[in-house]
Amino acid sequence: MKPPQLIRLGVPEGAPIHLAQNFIRDFIAAGNDSACLETEIYKIVADPAAFFGDSLRSPLARALYRPAFTPRATLAPWRQWGSDLEPDAVRQMANACALPVAVAGALMPDAHPGYGLPIGGVLATDNAVVPYAVGVDIACRMKLTVYDRKANIIPGQRDRLANIIESETRFGIGASFKVRRNHDVMDADWTVSPVTQRLRDKAWAQLGTSGSGNHFVEFGAFTVTSDALGVPPGEYLALLSHSGSRGTGAQVCDTYSKRAMARRGELPKGLKQLAWLTLDEEDGQEYWAAMNLMGRYAAANHELIHQHIARKVGAHVMLDIENHHNFAWKERHVIDGEDREVIVHRKGATPAGAGVLGIIPGSMATPGYVVRGLGQPESLHSASHGAGRVMSRSKALQSFTWSGTRKLLAERGVDLMSAGLDEVPGVYKDIHVVMAAQSDLVEVLGRFDPKLVKMCPAGERAED
Repeated sequence: MKPPQLIRLGVPEGAPIHLAQNFIRDFIAAGNDSACLETEIYKIVADPAAFFGDSLRSPLARALYRPAFTPRATLAPWRQWGSDLEPDAVRQMANACALPVAVAGALMPDAHPGYGLPIGGVLATDNAVVPYAVGVDIACRMKLTVYDRKANIIPGQRDRLANIIESETRFGIGASFKVRRNHDVMDADWTVSPVTQRLRDKAWAQLGTSGSGNHFVEFGAFTVTSDALGVPPGEYLALLSHSGSRGTGAQVCDTYSKRAMARRGELPKGLKQLAWLTLDEEDGQEYWAAMNLMGRYAAANHELIHQHIARKVGAHVMLDIENHHNFAWKERHVIDGEDREVIVHRKGATPAGAGVLGIIPGSMATPGYVVRGLGQPESLHSASHGAGRVMSRSKALQSFTWSGTRKLLAERGVDLMSAGLDEVPGVYKDIHVVMAAQSDLVEVLGRFDPKLVKMCPAGERAED
């Protein structure tokens, strides 16, 4: 089919013509009837977003898609890792790249829809921060400590280890310790924004706690697969935790996302959650300072959990690794051949610059991995933050039973202390498929297999 024919069907000149010709080639190679080509192309032109989940048609569909709000001639460049991603997640990524402040983007293989930017979305902007592209749970992060104890002690010490987790963690909305824990983060300047100043006491009460949703603290077996970690080969007892900045972080997001929406009245209803604040505005400066404070606060929560548990275990920590995955950073990247400073939002994405260590978990019954970033420029030095959900929480409650779940956990050698049915392994993608899809983003240095898992009990609203 010649370019004039494609233009007549509504395909714009330029790159879309090339992609349409690629589609025609692949369509025929797949054994389809060439007589149907005009109809197929017309359907894609008419509703590109309807074909984001179709591996054959999605490259052309992405090139044709334009959201309701398109103040720029072309979308900021972005690349996707992984296949069979939810169409709504792809659409959200494309919408984000239509923003006038967008510079580049990337979509990770664990992606699924979120507020504004999809979970697994990476967005680079010019001197602007998008609160919902950081996420509700600001500075949600992972932390792993590996002890000088062999993993084979876990079965024999199951009750002791469970008691340690019970005594040294708290889960759920409003969770706190009767005796407050101390950390020098509480000596930081909490007056950087009215929100953090008002909620400092609440934050202190929740210091060292874990929240709800997909947050967890778990003992497991850590297997060293590379000498790059400086730990002798073997399987070790390890502790892995996942949580963020608790209620204070959520209030920071709520306050400044509303202020951003009020400022960006030109955004249509479907894109309101992509509203941004420039770093030249007072609100943008306040949000940036509050976000960074929440980063320190989230790190302190994990530090306290791991310190208290290590003390009770009575073991020496051989290895300590941690990373944020709901945050924005000022970084330098080469965009269109120009080295420039941009704001990189990683919403449910792990920093993966060259040599940077990170943690990518699976589920309560599948392994997680310690990885080293390969510094892939097109991913904006990012990788997935986990396996990624494949279904909503409400659908999970309709799809699974505790009897079936406990049977699976027993087969995998996992003891579950508490969790909601909406966090069982079946709600997540296959972590092995996700890792295979990003082999050019990270290399695996170690594997963590959960053995004793604590999450928020069922019945609480998810904070993740």
